[in-house]
Amino acid sequence: MTHRVFMLGATGTIGRATVQALVARGHEVVCFVRPRAGVGGRLAAQDTARLLPGATLRFGDATDAVSLARDGFRGERFDALVSCMASRSGAPADAWAVDHLAQRHALHAARQAGVSHVVLLSAICVQKPLLAFQQAKLAFEQALIHSGICYSIVRPTAFFKSLSGQVGRVRQGKPFLVFGDGTLTASKPLSDADLAAYLAGCLSDPQRRNRVLPIGGPGDAVTPREQGEELFRLLGRPARFRQVPVAMLDAIIAGLGACGRVIPPLAAKAELARIGRYYATESMLVLDPRTGRYDAAATPSTGRETLFDFYARLIGGAEMPERGDHAVF
Repeated sequence: MTHRVFMLGATGTIGRATVQALVARGHEVVCFVRPRAGVGGRLAAQDTARLLPGATLRFGDATDAVSLARDGFRGERFDALVSCMASRSGAPADAWAVDHLAQRHALHAARQAGVSHVVLLSAICVQKPLLAFQQAKLAFEQALIHSGICYSIVRPTAFFKSLSGQVGRVRQGKPFLVFGDGTLTASKPLSDADLAAYLAGCLSDPQRRNRVLPIGGPGDAVTPREQGEELFRLLGRPARFRQVPVAMLDAIIAGLGACGRVIPPLAAKAELARIGRYYATESMLVLDPRTGRYDAAATPSTGRETLFDFYARLIGGAEMPERGDHAVF
């Protein structure tokens, strides 16, 4: 069965892959995008159109409830809303404006348009919501769950692009940077295409309805140290690591936090440093609420491509990731 789908967040790497997966399944996809989209607004309308073949494009501001209804939904009927929309920086103001309020606007407009199923791309880190963007995402998850509309809330683990930032420095002969000894955290990285297929499949799989769905990629969980070891192996070089103490991040956060009470822009930078610390110390796996420990075995897997397959393509020059505002290194 095919659906008429209203799509948000279509110009991000995962959004583009999801549009492709939806179109390939025969769905009619209407993407609501900014007139200048992409990182830094570098995509003009014609550029966006080339990135999203097979989809209908409508232009406006998804954070504006009026534009969303007038320029996006246009009083028409839709079967489903698929949202890959997310704040770019994760800073508090941005997070609450996009990850919560804009999503609430979209949910309201979707209800008016007759939408019966919402597929939401969330994040596995909301299990332990210590940061503003996690709290904003979780608040919208709860609003969606209690909305009365059928939902599929997908919480993926780490993305390939988030774990590819050190390929260039390792190629240049520099050591791979790790926090602690490189084994503090682990994840089951997931490719854009495999995640997109999973998101699109939510529309047809009754087992994914009215559920929160943590999902990782294929294979075993990997630590940062294992990522570095594989990069060096693929490059044919002996592994070299530089350990970064977590205490250094704590000092940066404390300093920025103190200064932020006087200089507001530094408060936002302190939040970004907290985000970096979170990813340096928390695994992107299912969290067992009974033990407080992350559980790789309990983290479901999907797809076929592994992070190390992706690394091989990067080193071979067949792939160039877009990392946007979420780079740690």
